[in-house]
Amino acid sequence: MSSAPTFKPFNLALIQLGQVGADKYANLEHAREMIKKAASGNGGAKPKPDLVVLPECFNSLYGHQHFPVYAETISYTPGQTYDVASSESQSVKMLSAAAKEEGVWLIGGTIPEREAGTGKLYNTATPLTSPAGELVAIHRKVHLFDIDIPGKIKFKESETLTGGNTINQFDTEFARIGLGICYDVRFPELAMTNARRGQCCQVLIYPSAFNTTTGPLHWELLQRARAVDNQVYFAMCSPARDLKQSYHAWGHSMLVDPLGKVVAETEEEEDIVYAHVDPKLFEEARAGIPVTTQRRFDVYPDVSKGL
Repeated sequence: MSSAPTFKPFNLALIQLGQVGADKYANLEHAREMIKKAASGNGGAKPKPDLVVLPECFNSLYGHQHFPVYAETISYTPGQTYDVASSESQSVKMLSAAAKEEGVWLIGGTIPEREAGTGKLYNTATPLTSPAGELVAIHRKVHLFDIDIPGKIKFKESETLTGGNTINQFDTEFARIGLGICYDVRFPELAMTNARRGQCCQVLIYPSAFNTTTGPLHWELLQRARAVDNQVYFAMCSPARDLKQSYHAWGHSMLVDPLGKVVAETEEEEDIVYAHVDPKLFEEARAGIPVTTQRRFDVYPDVSKGL
C-alpha cells in the first residue's frame, strides 16, 4: 500500500438522519436534502465541510427482516473504475450526484447490499469522492450484531446478513480514512490494523446505530477507547432516534480526538454535527505519549502483521 497522504486540517459533518421510514425513495430524497444542508454549513452558519457522513442504514428501516427488502446490488470491484451511470444501486447514484453537486467527500453511511451472483446480503458502507462522485471503496460490516440481553434486546443480523472479510480505507487530499460499521467498534483489532503502519489511517469513521440499551453503556466509551488506543480521530454517525419504529437508535453522533476528548456531539434528535479535525493535536498526542513506537512485539503479536 502507498504512503498515507499528509494529514491536513479539514472540516467534518456527521448527519444524524431522521425521518427514515418504509419508503426507500422518500428516505433517499430526505438524505439528499440533509447532505445539501450539511454541505452548505447550515446555510453558512458553519464552515463548509470537506467530508460529510451519513449513518448506518440511511436508506432503510433497521432490522434483519428489512435488509432483503431494501437491498441493492452495487457490484464494486476494488482497483477497478466504477461506472456509476450503469450502477443498479439507486442509493449509490444519489450519493454520487450529491458529492459532485455539493463539492464534498461523502461517506454514504451504509445500505443493505445484495451481492451479484451469490445473492448474499451485506451491510455495506459506500464512500464517494468529490468532485467526480466516484465510488472509491466499500466496507462490508465484518462483525455482525448478534446479541441477546434478557429482558432488554435481542437482535441477530446473521439471520439475513453475511459478514464482510476485508479491512478497508480510502485516501483523500487531507487524510487516510479507515472504515468500520457499528458493532465493528467492539473489536479493537480492526481499528488497530487500520491505524498501524500498513494502513496508517489518521481518522477512523464508523456509520453506526447503537440502541437505547447498549448506547448509554458503551457508545462514548468505545469511541474514546479506540481513539486513545490508536491515537487517531474517531467518529461514529448514528441515525436519529424514532420511537415510532421498532428499533430505537441511541443517537449522540460524535467525534473524539486522539487524546480521547469528545470534540463535538449531539443528542438523540435529527441534527448535523460539525467539527474541525486538527492534525496538530494528532502529532502532539503521538509525540508526547509515543506508544506507536513503544509496542513490544517481541512480547506479544502484532495483530496487523501480514495484512
